[in-house]
Amino acid sequence: MLQGTGSDVGKSVLVAGLARAAVNRGLVVRPFKPQNMSNNAAVTVEGGEIGRAQWLQARACNVPPSIHMNPVLLKPQTDVGAQVVVQGKVWGTAEARDYQSRKKDLLGSVLQSFDILKRGADLVLVEGAGSPAETNLRAGDIANMGFATATGAPVVLVGDIDRGGVIASLVGTHAVLSPEDRLLIKGFLINKFRGDVTLFDEGLQEIERRTDWKSFGVLPWVHAVADLPAEDGVVLERGQRPRKGRIKIAVPMLSRIANFDDMDPLAQEESVDLQFIPPGQALPGDAVLVILPGTKSTLADLAFFREQGWDVDLQAHMRRDGRVLGLCGGFQMLGRHLSDPQGLEGTATDAAGLGLLDLMTTMQPEKQVRTIAGRVPGANVSFSGYEIHIGETTGPALDKPMVEIEGKPHGAISADGRVMGAYVHGLFESGAFRRYFLDQLGAKSDGVNHDEKIDRALTALANAMENALDIEGLLNLASVPSTPSAAQP
Repeated sequence: MLQGTGSDVGKSVLVAGLARAAVNRGLVVRPFKPQNMSNNAAVTVEGGEIGRAQWLQARACNVPPSIHMNPVLLKPQTDVGAQVVVQGKVWGTAEARDYQSRKKDLLGSVLQSFDILKRGADLVLVEGAGSPAETNLRAGDIANMGFATATGAPVVLVGDIDRGGVIASLVGTHAVLSPEDRLLIKGFLINKFRGDVTLFDEGLQEIERRTDWKSFGVLPWVHAVADLPAEDGVVLERGQRPRKGRIKIAVPMLSRIANFDDMDPLAQEESVDLQFIPPGQALPGDAVLVILPGTKSTLADLAFFREQGWDVDLQAHMRRDGRVLGLCGGFQMLGRHLSDPQGLEGTATDAAGLGLLDLMTTMQPEKQVRTIAGRVPGANVSFSGYEIHIGETTGPALDKPMVEIEGKPHGAISADGRVMGAYVHGLFESGAFRRYFLDQLGAKSDGVNHDEKIDRALTALANAMENALDIEGLLNLASVPSTPSAAQP
């Protein structure tokens, strides 16, 4: 089990890289995260939801994603409350304080999923959540030491040297843990080192001396990681990699933005300058396209959109002959009216939409969760993706669909073709669709399927970990058999 000294230290990516390294050695591997908190979700083979990080880790293992890889997923709807998804299905909603008292009831589901994953696998790689140093959350914990204690999983602690203070974060974690929890930690590794690794030799010795934990090595900064989807919205808040291109695409950072990795394939195109626009900043006047992304709380984020003045910016964008694309919740916002009579997103309410498409959306209790394949009407262009949403959308604009899914019309596009939207996530991962779409904007695309880029990045990460870390030592912790099992993925 990989746990971290804090959030965003690289646990998800390291599990993916270690998984690919183990698969390259001929082992049957499964990823597992007992509890995740993210509005970036993926659809599994069972038709359920898990965090996108576990989808990536499953890809690293060359196996289909399963609901059992992330049995508890928290999808924040407000600053203090979240939708709780258990083994792929909505279990209910809970305020943060209420969830702390109820999470112990979910341990049975967590252990059941873990037991299912273990069957036929040589190795299960477990990712913690946040940090075990949050000792105020230790009682009833199912995400870190609570899970490790229940299963006897050996723990390796990850520290991020790029953010500074890595010695203090590792030694400090040792200091606040109980003696029983300390014994579960078998060692540590350092992530995101820039420069001459030997300069940190004394740092490693200091950590080992103060904790009695073994060092499993220092991983240098791996540039290929930038091509992997990020799960945590904190990466948006910390700035973006500059990538100036011929056309500018702007994406407003909604307060409950979801599945923002939809934009990753666009960001990697040399012809595109993709910018996430933070709250308080106007939408750029020279943007060719504005994409309204998915959101966990459409009505709340519609109000947030207006609070930033982005609705006024969008009107100006349209007067300049700009284009607009709405994805999932962003698609719902483009309509004339939205209604949530049952308070499914938190509070029963309704509101006028942005009025760019003649549509109306009513939130419905049943969530649509499925993988899809489709095509562009009138063009020899296919794509694949997935849907995760609540709400039924109706209206005349649907008479001119944006795409077709399994032969049926889906989404909408305005009469002049400048405003469009659909419930489809992952559209731009398909190289053919991305090339077709950017061609309409006057830009070029490499036309490569995004999953090929992800595979290359995973291989580069695995190779870097093999070169820098004690992979044998890590595998020995888990008592991996010397001869891989005959079980099939």
